[in-house]
Amino acid sequence: MTTASADAVADPSTRSAARRVLRIGRGGDGIPIAIWLALSFLLLVAFMATLGPVVFRGSSSAQDLLANGDPPSSAHWLGTDSLGRDIFSRMIAGSRTALIGPFIVAFSGLVVSSLVGIAAGYMGGRIDLLISRIVDFMFALPGLLIAIVVVSVVGGGYPLAILVLSVLNVPGDIRIVRSVAVKQRALPYIEAARTLGVPRRQIMYRHILLNMVPILIANFALDFGGALIALAGLAFLGLGSQAGSAEWGRMLAEGQSLLFQNASAVLAPGLAIVLLAMSVSLIGDWIFDQYARRGRNER
Repeated sequence: MTTASADAVADPSTRSAARRVLRIGRGGDGIPIAIWLALSFLLLVAFMATLGPVVFRGSSSAQDLLANGDPPSSAHWLGTDSLGRDIFSRMIAGSRTALIGPFIVAFSGLVVSSLVGIAAGYMGGRIDLLISRIVDFMFALPGLLIAIVVVSVVGGGYPLAILVLSVLNVPGDIRIVRSVAVKQRALPYIEAARTLGVPRRQIMYRHILLNMVPILIANFALDFGGALIALAGLAFLGLGSQAGSAEWGRMLAEGQSLLFQNASAVLAPGLAIVLLAMSVSLIGDWIFDQYARRGRNER
């Protein structure tokens, strides 16, 4: 996540950070071309996940036994795999899991870290000490290795992989949110809220939470990219997805044998994973940078 000072994160003005995020791109330097490209690719993947099966109507499991490992053609835009299945149709089918799984992991981290991290950073004392020690213990664990062991032993498939990664992703998010909440606690607008008798819960989950929205968005984006790579890596190893399923990581593993026969069997899922992770990370990082720059300019 992009490192920034507490001054760039905090905003004691009456306008909330959430409203500032919605105004990004209206003037100033505008939106860079890289962000436009990232948004376009993200929207393309979202379109494939929602309307792709309806628009293209291709089957991701139908086999053409006379077209095993064929290169791209008018009949098969990205060619076929070793079992004669259309790669383009399988890419469309895999886009849904590529979005849903990482989104669940990132969103669960956002919710839990917002609740627990803000409470630990603002309240301090024994609550902060207890939460910090638990987080330190979990953060020291080799997350991906534990995910590989649990998923391979239990064999729970894709839902279990999402669950394990969600649990292991939370400690890092709590650390980040807690550190920001500690800095926010000492700012004048928090002291003013206490003086006016604003309830503690309202201070934590309204004022502090709204002022760290850009941090949460950027962290969500990085969590999404990390979860996408982790889930694809598990699928590449044959874990977290069923054999023959249209999952980009598994397609990447299955297409290795066709590298010199139909390179798109490997390049298509590999590039899709990289571009999606990079696009989401760029968008989240850009949103945070825009907010930080506006915060500095207004001071």
